[in-house]
Amino acid sequence: MATDASPKFQQPDLISIPQPSDFHPEIIVSPTHDGLQFWKFMIAGSVAGMVEHMAMFPVDTIKTQMQAIGSCPIKSISIRQAFRSIVQTEGIAGLYRGIGAMALGAGPAHAVYFSVYENCKKRFSCGNPNNSAAHAISGVFATVASDAVFTPMDMVKQRLQLSSSPYKGVLDCVMRVLNEEGFKAFYASYGTTVLMNAPYTAVHFATYEAIKKGLTEVSPENASDERLIVHATAGAAAGASAALVTTPLDVVKTQLQCQQVAIF
Repeated sequence: MATDASPKFQQPDLISIPQPSDFHPEIIVSPTHDGLQFWKFMIAGSVAGMVEHMAMFPVDTIKTQMQAIGSCPIKSISIRQAFRSIVQTEGIAGLYRGIGAMALGAGPAHAVYFSVYENCKKRFSCGNPNNSAAHAISGVFATVASDAVFTPMDMVKQRLQLSSSPYKGVLDCVMRVLNEEGFKAFYASYGTTVLMNAPYTAVHFATYEAIKKGLTEVSPENASDERLIVHATAGAAAGASAALVTTPLDVVKTQLQCQQVAIF
């Protein structure tokens, strides 16, 4: 009859293996992010950024026309009036005018953002993955770098979005701006863009973390089941708060980018 050998494995006197004196498991940084290698994470972020911008492009078109019209003696218009005007004059396709420039700029800009952010975070965190100051500084560097990539295409996009846009497409806009205004016109709003995006990022993440923590504490026993709702609610509230703070600078940015275009 076989005997039960399980008690042998329940003894606490296991042999301990000594670790080297310089072994610090708490500061080991994994080369992957959420199970992905870094380059895969960067590609995923770029695709996500493109999908986000392109999905919201019609709303962005309406916003651009509402912001740019303030530079004319015409009184400001409502969202409904702007939407109706675009659809009546250009059809539904008018809501997507300039989306090519968005597609060309958003992907590379997000790739630069993630690569700069991750490299700066690794350099500034000193092995501490919870270093909030390092995350904030890394975000600033990433914003400055990604805006340098995205601003030229953002300028082209916004000029194409105007109802009175004289440009036939992305290439026509790029060539005419180069010939008539020079290369510096592509970066006329760069300073304002950085000044807008830096506080936007700070307000967004600060609000997001605070709301997420508050919602989780309401029912901690259901936190894992309600994770999606918590993230969505916190993200929406954080985005709205950040936009409220930075919209005035966004209006300035739009008018700087569209200042050479006649708006009727």
